[in-house]
Amino acid sequence: MPKTKKKEDPAMPAVRKAYMASKLSLDQLGQKMGYTGDMARKAAWQFLNKTSDPRLSMLRRFAKAMGVNVKDLL
Repeated sequence: MPKTKKKEDPAMPAVRKAYMASKLSLDQLGQKMGYTGDMARKAAWQFLNKTSDPRLSMLRRFAKAMGVNVKDLL
């Protein structure tokens, strides 16, 4: 049975737009989200490339790092 592509969560385009406008690197974003070392870049990349069902905890971390309200992303 072929896999069906999951629908993109409506918050993710707003997340990516905010990230692009921030001019932060993946390392910088990951650090602002509370990660250190190699994990910072990896966590930021994985979050930005998630298309469906982002975890609320990650949306909160991202919103805090960007200085926006989570509601602004939804």
